[in-house]
Amino acid sequence: MCRRGASCARSGRCDATCGAVADRVVVREGVSRWQADSGQYLLGFEGDPSAGSLSVFQAKPQTSWFDQAEALEEADSVGAIDAYRHAIAADPSHLEARINLGRLLHNTGRLAQAEGVYREAIAASGNDALLLFNYGVLLDDMKRKVEALEAYEEALRIDPAFADCCYNLALLCEELGRRREAIRHMAKYRRLRRGQ
Repeated sequence: MCRRGASCARSGRCDATCGAVADRVVVREGVSRWQADSGQYLLGFEGDPSAGSLSVFQAKPQTSWFDQAEALEEADSVGAIDAYRHAIAADPSHLEARINLGRLLHNTGRLAQAEGVYREAIAASGNDALLLFNYGVLLDDMKRKVEALEAYEEALRIDPAFADCCYNLALLCEELGRRREAIRHMAKYRRLRRGQ
């Protein structure tokens, strides 16, 4: 039984594996290893003890494509875009990767690609307020004002307390000559900001 005991029993899933090191049965769970019979942890060493150098070797945990993409965004947008695409290929349901990829493509001026990513995300993941908000921002920047208005309104249906969406919707309604709606959305935006 792995060291998580009850959590594995509840979930019915355990990531521990067994193997042999010399004449001992060793349980491996993530980067941890211990002897099955005694529970004694096993450490990996590197260096030469006879030369007076010996240190414990710790395996570095693998970084996910998503984590790599987030880390690259500021310094290397091309690398981040590539890493987000890998994250989506590894897990097509990873909505946050899709949202971030669309935003990054939008911010780097690749509007048509960003639109494709957002549309795929909507088709794959259903409705999400942040996804629809970002899609609305993109459509607004593409001068497709009516479609942007619809995306913002759908985002607010999902999350009525999305203050930034109320603000953008107020500005867009003003631009489209829908003054009454603009006033209503701006008032809601101000109420939401005061409540935060």
